Amino acid sequence: MNRNELAKLFDHTYLKAYASYEDMKRLCDEAKSIGCAMVAINSSMTRICKELLKGTDIHVGAAISFPLGQTTLETKLFETKDAIDNGADEIDYVVNLTAVKNGDYAYVEKEMTEISKLCHDNNVICKVIFENCYLTKDEIAKLSEIALKVLPDYIKTSTGFGSGGATIEDVKLMKSIVGDKVKVKAAGGIRDLKTCMAMVEAGASRIGTSSSLKILEEYDNENSH
Repeated sequence: MNRNELAKLFDHTYLKAYASYEDMKRLCDEAKSIGCAMVAINSSMTRICKELLKGTDIHVGAAISFPLGQTTLETKLFETKDAIDNGADEIDYVVNLTAVKNGDYAYVEKEMTEISKLCHDNNVICKVIFENCYLTKDEIAKLSEIALKVLPDYIKTSTGFGSGGATIEDVKLMKSIVGDKVKVKAAGGIRDLKTCMAMVEAGASRIGTSSSLKILEEYDNENSH
């Protein structure tokens, strides 16, 4: 994998609650300098980032019902539509974990179906965040099976705000179920090149990280000899 291919794996991330416009400018400038796939931001920053990235092929990705996922489907749909109207190219929404824990998979499937449809009707990429640190392996498998049926573009390990992030084991489990029909995004706690490459090896085709620059610097150091 060359440097450009590595950079294109990254959803360059800044989701802190206290993000300023200056932080958004820096994020977008960094994204342009490395040529990543997307900037991952809270949905209120969508319009600003869209403007800052005008004329580039870097996507703006809005986080929806972030980071808890504990809003109604109607609220998630409204927030998704609002983000799309403001220029979002990709949507990363958090599943309703209470519904998962209650075994209400019909609700989870309805939520995934309607949000995916809204995204796809607007030519926007849809990613479903599971937040695996709170789920059993059976629950992760069940969500992956629903995704295989609904076909969002990606299923994603974590928000980065939970009690744990991406694990190799979880990425492999998710990938083993969805195969090539749905892609896997690994996010949460990926801060070095070794971890990043291990996630790719396990089946991830996007990496959500705020350490994109650091990982690329490691890559440069390893390949400078």
